[in-house]
Amino acid sequence: MTFKMAVPNKGRLHDRTIELLLKSGLDLGEDWGRRLYVTAKNQDIEILFVRAQDIPRFIAIGSVDLGITGQDQIADSGFVLKEVLELEFGHCRLSVAVPEQSNIRTVDDIKDGCRVATSFPNVTKRFFDSKGKNVEIVNVSGAAEIMPYIGVSDIIVDLVSSGATLKTNRLMEIETLVTSQAVMVTSEKAMEANSARIMDIVNSVKSVIDAENKKYLMADVPVSQLPEIDKLFPGLAGPTVMNISGRTDMVAIHVVVDSSTIFDSVNKLQKLGAKGILTLPIERLVP
Repeated sequence: MTFKMAVPNKGRLHDRTIELLLKSGLDLGEDWGRRLYVTAKNQDIEILFVRAQDIPRFIAIGSVDLGITGQDQIADSGFVLKEVLELEFGHCRLSVAVPEQSNIRTVDDIKDGCRVATSFPNVTKRFFDSKGKNVEIVNVSGAAEIMPYIGVSDIIVDLVSSGATLKTNRLMEIETLVTSQAVMVTSEKAMEANSARIMDIVNSVKSVIDAENKKYLMADVPVSQLPEIDKLFPGLAGPTVMNISGRTDMVAIHVVVDSSTIFDSVNKLQKLGAKGILTLPIERLVP
């Protein structure tokens, strides 16, 4: 049977998800942006473009084998799923926020009957039930921040990233329900039936993420400085050293370094007498 993978069709997780899939080697064709699903070229993998909030359910009922969505959506769905890879983007938190002028500073200050506007009704209800609070959940599809201002709710539970939107709307966070990022997720049943295919995709995407934080560094260095090179640039398994034709005093080194250290790495090499220093981006990194 064709392997099915669900990804967000729009929203904050969409663009980065597509970027990761394309970089990992999945060819979606030229017109994927106008279609609801595509089959990756030369792969028996069908990519479905659906709402991020629907993906946990589709995985749980077996309609798709693998998906990319946010941990916030998984938490709200209530389904027990298997996260196979954290994707290191879409970071946010689902928080309780109250009007700054209110007297509410902790969840304990919230009175029974309080109206809570949110796009995450299930996890919100479970949270307040666990706190022994009898609140009214007002389910909204977006723009929860405006609801206290127009009198639809007293407080909100919404996603927060920087907190700037809350501040603009004179709201303040008082407690976090869920911390979230984008994840690749499957079910135990799908893992049992398609573990090899799932891990192929997981490892391919992970190799892209790992590579984005690295640079490939090449240089010609004096042989006498190799002990110092070993100390400064251990790389994945130490620098690769190659002879240079016609030279006995210099060798070529290749090493993978963190992108954040590339400035210092080049300067250190120059001080060690290195020549012909070259840095290159890495598309994928498989240890």
